[in-house]
Amino acid sequence: MAIGVAFGSIFYGIEGATLTAALMLALGIGIQNFPEGSAVSLPLRREGLSRKKAFLLGSLSGIVEPFSALIGAILVLKVQFLLPILLSFAGGAMIYVVIQELIPESQTNKKKNLMALFTILGFVVMMIFDVALG
Repeated sequence: MAIGVAFGSIFYGIEGATLTAALMLALGIGIQNFPEGSAVSLPLRREGLSRKKAFLLGSLSGIVEPFSALIGAILVLKVQFLLPILLSFAGGAMIYVVIQELIPESQTNKKKNLMALFTILGFVVMMIFDVALG
């Protein structure tokens, strides 16, 4: 939905909305979707599904995103006053899941130092996108 809001803001001429910012947001969310799809596909593969079927189901887990982007682009003017609240809620929910589920799960791995390193690397990459590109 955030991608739709970003592009919809450009279309409606809302102050501060730029194509570069919208593209960087789309790129950042796209990068985030790789581990998200893997989090769906890899357990399915471990449970015995074929690579093709696990990949297809992992890919389908993101099918709602284009529809949400379209809804966000259409509704950007109608919900503009709610956007900070809605996006803050979504960001908070993502942070909660990372802290509550993903970080503790990554530390049960035998290579927990490597898991911590990749967590930091992912954070650094997204900060570079945020600060340098948009």
